[in-house]
Amino acid sequence: MSQALAGANAVVVYATGAIVGDALAPSPVLATLPVSIFVVGMAASIMPVGMVARRHGRRTAFLLGAGAGVLAGLVATVAVLVASFWLFCLSTFLGGAYAAVVVSYRFAAADGVAPARRARALSLVMAGGVAAGVIGPQLVTWTMDLWPPVTFSATFVVQAVVAALSALLLLGVRLPPPTAAEQAGGRPLAVIARQPLFVAAVICGAVSYLVMNFLMTSAPLAMHLRGHSQASANLGLQWHVIAMYGPSFFTGNLITRFGASRVAAVGLVLTGVSVAVGLMGVEVLHFWWMLVLLGLGWNFGFLGASAMVLECHRPEEKTRVQSLNDFIVFGLMALGSFSSGGLLSAYGWERVLWVSFLPLTLAALALLVALRGHYRVAKPS
Repeated sequence: MSQALAGANAVVVYATGAIVGDALAPSPVLATLPVSIFVVGMAASIMPVGMVARRHGRRTAFLLGAGAGVLAGLVATVAVLVASFWLFCLSTFLGGAYAAVVVSYRFAAADGVAPARRARALSLVMAGGVAAGVIGPQLVTWTMDLWPPVTFSATFVVQAVVAALSALLLLGVRLPPPTAAEQAGGRPLAVIARQPLFVAAVICGAVSYLVMNFLMTSAPLAMHLRGHSQASANLGLQWHVIAMYGPSFFTGNLITRFGASRVAAVGLVLTGVSVAVGLMGVEVLHFWWMLVLLGLGWNFGFLGASAMVLECHRPEEKTRVQSLNDFIVFGLMALGSFSSGGLLSAYGWERVLWVSFLPLTLAALALLVALRGHYRVAKPS
């Protein structure tokens, strides 16, 4: 339930960030900067969140994150009322800090079950995003004109309320306190990070998230520039988020049956297909189908990569290794988010799509090399 509510907060940022940014920014090139700042907030907060969880427990980190989500909505409300672009960027940074906590929900769920069930637990928590896919876009549609002087002002008030509801739910979470071994941390991160499986997991997770964010950041503004309505963009994002999380009800079973690396590879292929669909035209249906396939590709790619991470650490190392993985993933995602606005403004939507093939190709090659190395070790000739 908290995944659903927190996911709705993130959808609000993606649905409104580029539009509000375009209205408030001093230059069109900066239109998508608020969404990029959201990703920076995630990357900058992930390691501190991991430290809090390791020393004081995940529940404390969860509640701090929800508090950041409440502040994000309130600051965004003030920002649009006073027409302050930089204050709006601060609000999205706080929203990113909230999201940095939310991405740890999946690992927290996996910690509570036997190893054979971790992939299922991880994916089922992510399935809460299905509700986020409905709540988030509809929240924007229903509230964006409720406060007539300024579009979206009421939306951000409701965004804060949703984060507060999530905090109330998280008050009921009971998790064991961190052990002395967990606080010590285990092996050095440099040793863990050199594992081939960890390298492959990070690359696949980073590219899955980078390309998804790269295109999802640009798509609402690209639709706006093509003359499509805000309602059409909201509906496209709604089905995109549903496609991101809907398969989670069975992705865990697929990972258990076929292996995390194969599921991650399918995710990369689906993401490539989504880019190809986007290149076929700029009508509403092209954007919608591109966003749906992009969501499916993200689900398989990111959850497959996350399940690979679970195989790379000992129990006492979990928060440090998981935080390192997410820090790298969202740090690289921030680079993609920053570049998308400039590319869209300078070169157009089609160029944004073509550029997306580069990281996908790199991830496919990296996964292939890692798996071949793993195969030779496991089954020597």
